[in-house]
Amino acid sequence: MANKLNVNPNRMMLNVIKRRLAAAKRGHKLLKDKQDALIKEFLQKAKDVKELREKVEAAIFACYRSFLMARAQMVPAVLEQSLLMAGGGETGVHVKTRNLMSVVVPEYTIDKAEEQVKGYGFAMTSGSLDLALEQFQELLPDLIRLASEEKALRLMAIEIERTRRRVNALEYVMIPAFEETIRDITMRLDEMERSNLSRLMRIKEIVRSH
Repeated sequence: MANKLNVNPNRMMLNVIKRRLAAAKRGHKLLKDKQDALIKEFLQKAKDVKELREKVEAAIFACYRSFLMARAQMVPAVLEQSLLMAGGGETGVHVKTRNLMSVVVPEYTIDKAEEQVKGYGFAMTSGSLDLALEQFQELLPDLIRLASEEKALRLMAIEIERTRRRVNALEYVMIPAFEETIRDITMRLDEMERSNLSRLMRIKEIVRSH
């Protein structure tokens, strides 16, 4: 019991701060590993999204080219009427989430679209109009997927920035502060020990002189 009461408070504080420093260093390593893995995954996904966007943009260009061909081949009033009468159909979009490198990202899936029933006649319309409508319909799944992947990229970028701030806070603020405090307390304890040792030596000399 007496030993517990005689424990130096500075020594106890030093041990507590050393444990906190060790925990901060472990946390820093884990966060740094997470940040590196996130960046690697982000770069790969950014490459995939770029390829998908180029594919979608090329498909959109083809759609509009077919539509422009139809507009050139048809009377404007007939084209407008045909578009109004074209069967729209219904397509369901489902949203679920998945965990990607500790980031919860949405995943959009689309029901297989039913074949559209064209409500217009074929006598006054161009084949380019049918082609344009079919191309737009086939493009929809890739558009939905692109939206999903770009949303995932944005969320990953936010998480990378958040993780980077935490890594920097540990690396440049908390860990140096703990190390500085440990040095200060250690120097104070060393001074106290030297002072105590010097006092004991003087006491011994006094005792010997008597």
